[in-house]
Parts: sequence; C-alpha cells; structure tokens
Amino acid sequence: MVESILDVEVIVTRIALFFSVLIGLGSLAWGYSEIGLDAVTRWILILGVLWLITLWNGAGWSSSFALALVIFASAFGLWFRFAPGWMFAGGIFTLIAWDLTRFRQRLIFLPAREDKRGVERRHIARLSYLSLIGLFIASITMFLRASFTYEWGILLLTVITLESFQFVAWLRRR
Repeated sequence: MVESILDVEVIVTRIALFFSVLIGLGSLAWGYSEIGLDAVTRWILILGVLWLITLWNGAGWSSSFALALVIFASAFGLWFRFAPGWMFAGGIFTLIAWDLTRFRQRLIFLPAREDKRGVERRHIARLSYLSLIGLFIASITMFLRASFTYEWGILLLTVITLESFQFVAWLRRR
C-alpha cells in the first residue's frame, strides 16, 4: 500500500521547520542589522528565502549548507561582541531546522506499523524544551551584559506563544 505524502511528512513538522528557519535566520539578521551591517543582513535574509525554497522542493542538503553558514556567522558575531542573544537564537533555531529536516527524511523510512505522529510529537516536544532552555540561557547572557532589549522580549514572547500552542495541542491529542 502506497502511503500519501501527508502520512509520511506530517504537517506539524513542516510548520515547526518553517518557523525554525524564520526565527533562526531572522534573529541572526536582526543581530547583524543592529550593528549596521546591512549588506550582511540582506545576504542572511536571501539565505533564508533560498533555504525555504529548496526545502519546499525537497532538497535536504540545503540544511547542512545553511547550518554551516549560520554557525560561522554566529561565531563571527560572538567573536566581535555582537548581541549574544541574537547570535545564540540564530544558531539554536537553525540547528533545530537542520534537525527537523533530517527528521523528515527519517520519517519516510519508518515502517507502516510505527506511530509516525506519536514519534513526531515526541521529537518536536523535545526540541521545544531544548529551544526554551537555549533562549533562557541567551536571555541571562543578554541581561548580564545589559543588552536585553524590547525586540528580544518580543522574540521571547513569540517563541513562548508558539511553544504554548504546541503544548496545548499536544495535551489535547493525549
């Protein structure tokens, strides 16, 4: 029996992947724009758009390439003392997007008898907890450096809201 695409790639993973790319590269671009490096900011945004396009077309290799570029850009930003929260958030959410891309590829090879939706929910829940821990550590760093800004608060509020919706949906399915 041939499984449909929706059975193999569950919609929740696609949504989480989209928001991870958006938040990760958006955070990194925001960190670079605060410093005034507008050309780098544009290239980061172009990378995000290209990454989403290649993911839509099914090219999984783009995640590894984007992850390498973002880790390099985040390390560069930390080295030159850019706002650490934006660099950490860029790295954290890009790493989550890379992991979700690999996870989508692994879902295809799960046997039909496996509970794919359950595996997906547990995986995304673990990633959610890890992202919240990472943002908590980045927030402490920004607070200690006195660089906790209004924009950072909006990012935290957005991520916590998305995580809350995911948690409520997870509880409703149980």
